[in-house]
Amino acid sequence: MSEPFTIAIDGPAASGKGTISRAVAARFGCAHLDTGLLYRAVGAKMLEGVPPVEAARTLTAADLEAGDLRTAEIADAASKVAVIADVRAALVDFQRAFARRAGGAVLDGRDIGTVICPQAEVKLFVTASPEVRAHRRYLELIAKGARTTEDEVLADVIARDERDRDRATAPLRAAEDAVFIDTSHLGIEDAVEAAVEVIAAKRAERA
Repeated sequence: MSEPFTIAIDGPAASGKGTISRAVAARFGCAHLDTGLLYRAVGAKMLEGVPPVEAARTLTAADLEAGDLRTAEIADAASKVAVIADVRAALVDFQRAFARRAGGAVLDGRDIGTVICPQAEVKLFVTASPEVRAHRRYLELIAKGARTTEDEVLADVIARDERDRDRATAPLRAAEDAVFIDTSHLGIEDAVEAAVEVIAAKRAERA
């Protein structure tokens, strides 16, 4: 398929949406954008002393590859800058242009199906219980050598969820026409196949 075909995948932190998005993009030969990286890069620049709005307006592709953007500190900073309306506005055009590129695109984040690409051909909302998501994130952090406890990670997950849901601009919520995939009790292969089935059906409708 050479024409634009946007797949919007939203959901809370550690729900599995990133893994599913990458697998789906590979399966269908689409470009992939982890929009959370945009906010992590802005958060990283903020930690370096750059005002958040300025960081968003001057963000470059190189900033997305600068160092490890998946630390707990940067994740927390990303969650804080994401509530700033001017930061989100500065990143909208980049995301929308990416979404409509020829050959299709997969974007994952928290407001793709509701704000960035409300006309996306496919909208998925990937979720899991806070406890399951905290356990996944805890294992990731421990593997990287972080010193934390599962209770601390759970508290952080719940706090991030509240910030994401309660922010005034583009809060975390499922689009009305999104298909839910709960990964609490799904292995990654089953979760990916669930997403693939939905996407394949939508692509067949357009064929």
